[in-house]
Amino acid sequence: MSTRGARRKSVRSGSRRGGSGDDEFIAELERSTFGYFDRYANHDKGLVRDSTKQDAPATIAGSGLALTCYAIAAERGYLPRARLARRSRSMLEFFWTAEQSDSPVATGYRGFFYHYLDFRTGRRAQSCEISTIDSAIMFAGALTAAAYFDGDSDDEHAIRRLAVDIYERADWKWASPREPLISHGWTAETGFLPYDWLGYSEALFLHLLALGSPTHPVNESAYKAWTSTYKWKSIYDIEVLYGGPLFMHQLSHIWIDFRGIQDAFMRAHASDYFENSRRATYIQREYAKRNPRDFVGYGENIWGITASDGPGPAVKTVKGRRRRFFDYVGRGVPYGPDDGTLAPWGVATSLPFAPEIVLPALARVDREYPAVTGEYGYKCSFNPTFSGPARAGSWIAKGHYAIDQGPVVAMLESFRSGLVWRLLRKSHYIRTGLRRAGFRGGWLETSR
Repeated sequence: MSTRGARRKSVRSGSRRGGSGDDEFIAELERSTFGYFDRYANHDKGLVRDSTKQDAPATIAGSGLALTCYAIAAERGYLPRARLARRSRSMLEFFWTAEQSDSPVATGYRGFFYHYLDFRTGRRAQSCEISTIDSAIMFAGALTAAAYFDGDSDDEHAIRRLAVDIYERADWKWASPREPLISHGWTAETGFLPYDWLGYSEALFLHLLALGSPTHPVNESAYKAWTSTYKWKSIYDIEVLYGGPLFMHQLSHIWIDFRGIQDAFMRAHASDYFENSRRATYIQREYAKRNPRDFVGYGENIWGITASDGPGPAVKTVKGRRRRFFDYVGRGVPYGPDDGTLAPWGVATSLPFAPEIVLPALARVDREYPAVTGEYGYKCSFNPTFSGPARAGSWIAKGHYAIDQGPVVAMLESFRSGLVWRLLRKSHYIRTGLRRAGFRGGWLETSR
């Protein structure tokens, strides 16, 4: 059953969840957004394109997100379960058997994978790096598939075996050349990148996967070293563990239910990571209300500043003010970078944290910027400042990115049913990683 061409209904304005209009809107947005993973996948190898742009390569992150979305799609009946199980198995078989070596044209090395892959062959593309964060997205997607596809068919048996093999193969100790920190990545030409994971970011789940490995785990000191670089701030009188781009507060929550569980850092601040993401969402709205850089369109219900495509690189005079515009960059608040580019997918992905402000924001975008919605849900971004007010037409990104589409599908489903959270609460690897990181409380103490 195809999701292509699905029509979207407008979200009801101003409600928390309680009306059928909201429920229908969320359901249709999730379904249409999932259509990306049906349309832009190589169903032979399972690879998923980075974006809808012509000749875009595949990405390891997009493919891992597809595995998570296939479980959701099977549960919701978007496509038959057997078909989605076959696709998941094909992808996992490819990644298990693809070349792992120090060759510059291999698919991966030491159990990790290159960021970009040729869509047809699956070999390294664009002279990119072995990426620890993008590989971690693949591992998380594999564990989701293993938890969901629990049936007796040959495909579902294979999914469970392959997912475990792929995750357990990753050599996290190798990925920590400057112990105890974990590196961003490696290339065949120059070795490890000079960057380690420092400061709060989307890498929370990466550290938990590295700690939970039964074969090549990092030492618990890796997590302590990472959290020691956190920055707790007061922004607009809101106390928060700081991370500028909105996606930093979302990605780890795709797979892990952080409600009511705390590590040492969060215990010391009487919070948890879910509450922190809620606060970060409110800071986004408050920044847009204050609009300190005087961008067009920003307001109480027009916000969403995160990693996204943009109209630059360009310099343009707008209303007598010289502005610099960026292309794809990790935009953030309140310290920037910010060039007036807004990402409605980032707003949608915040739905579980603060539906009372997310739903009115989506309603406003639908009403004032309808061209931002495409065949597969929200396009990457738009910028009213670059082209003027809505009535004159705004700059709008031409397409969709897998790294945006997957979080929307997953987080809308988390709001609706908590499916992925429930699945991975039972994962021995996730529970081990959380406990080794010092998490206690909530479901971690009670569920088995």
